[in-house]
Amino acid sequence: MSTKKFLLEEREIPTAWYNIAADMKQKPLPLLNPGTKQPLQASDLYPLFAKALADQEMNETDAWIEIPEEVREMYKIWRPTPLVRATGLEKALDTPAHIYFKNESVSPVGSHKLNSALAQAYFCKKEGVTNLTTETGAGQWGAAMAYAAQAFGLELAVYMVKISYNQKPYRRSIMQTFGAVVEASPSMSTKAGRKILTDSPNYQGSLGTAISEAVELAMQTPNCKYTLGSVLNHVMLHQTVIGLEAEKQMEMAGEYPDIVIGCFGGGSNFSGIAFPFLRHKLNDGKQIRVIAAEPSSCPKLTRGQFQYDFGDESGYTPLIPMFTLGHTFSPANIHAGGLRYHGAGTLISQLRKDDLVEAVDIDQLDTFEAATLFARVEGIIPAPESAHAIAAAINEAEQAKKEGRQKTILFNLSGHGLIDMAAYDQFISGDLSNYTLTDDELNQTLQQLEHVI
Repeated sequence: MSTKKFLLEEREIPTAWYNIAADMKQKPLPLLNPGTKQPLQASDLYPLFAKALADQEMNETDAWIEIPEEVREMYKIWRPTPLVRATGLEKALDTPAHIYFKNESVSPVGSHKLNSALAQAYFCKKEGVTNLTTETGAGQWGAAMAYAAQAFGLELAVYMVKISYNQKPYRRSIMQTFGAVVEASPSMSTKAGRKILTDSPNYQGSLGTAISEAVELAMQTPNCKYTLGSVLNHVMLHQTVIGLEAEKQMEMAGEYPDIVIGCFGGGSNFSGIAFPFLRHKLNDGKQIRVIAAEPSSCPKLTRGQFQYDFGDESGYTPLIPMFTLGHTFSPANIHAGGLRYHGAGTLISQLRKDDLVEAVDIDQLDTFEAATLFARVEGIIPAPESAHAIAAAINEAEQAKKEGRQKTILFNLSGHGLIDMAAYDQFISGDLSNYTLTDDELNQTLQQLEHVI
């Protein structure tokens, strides 16, 4: 088991979030109005998001944005999170690599998602908002938003992807315990949901569908705003507390990572661990590899197309410049529900386009093999999403062994898997399988994209 932990004190929690857009040499393309194809202004987002969040979304000039003291005080409930030297994993792999992980699973809801949920709830409350809507894939974001809404006295409605609603009933129970109303998506409660169910009665849902429903409800409910768990710039911003803490902790360990890894769905935990380290590559020419690990069944960074696309299935959102599989893409029903999203965030898409970020896709069975090994040697059962980062870290450690080189690898353990044991049961019993996405399946949705770029 791991014994080397590097801990910070409460006073060392970051006082500002890091905005990588300010340091990017190639700025990301703007969000577009889907009707006029003209760039959006922050004010165009005010009906949907809290004004402060919309302003953060469009900010490309300020590298540092102050964390409100009320949010920072709530961070102190579980932050700073531990950085751990994974000596058990190193020994099991017999690798010369030094492997570290940032343990975000220690938050009250068991994942990194609370870093942004508290910030979004705070800014909505400050604006006088009373009701919130959101979507959730595997339930981590929904649980975080339910906790945050309760903390700030807000009402919350969550649209949970139907396959996860059924696969992960205890995540639904967590949200309901915190006071949220949870609907399986697609549902009959929105126009978007009804249309999808009419066309495909047995459809098990996607994050794109759940976003459509949450956006529709927000726009129809008085004094209500929509909150998002990934993809957009302001969400990536809030998550940078992860990497900013990890920087200080790696210094305590006397090392600097050669490789930084995060699992990848829309980009929230990946950006959180990676962006603070990427700033040294952008500004100082620091040699560091940054790797996004995504499911082979939902491979937007490795096989997607860089194009303007909707962030949701029904086309309610602005057009977003992203690596995408197409907003109508229907992902396989893998257990890493938080990674079943058709597109990558704007910032990460631009960084990927500029070859500042690498990407790998990993089969489901490989992730559970890596997760099981990690649990046995490190004592933590990881979320299926986080297992993608573990698998990528193991691959890099094994490569270091082949090369006979010492490398320092840092990955983000974005959440624990204690509410995902049904998935582990299936893996142990041999009932899990890989899902291979064919070129024909991929082209069906990519061909529907409007080629704005």
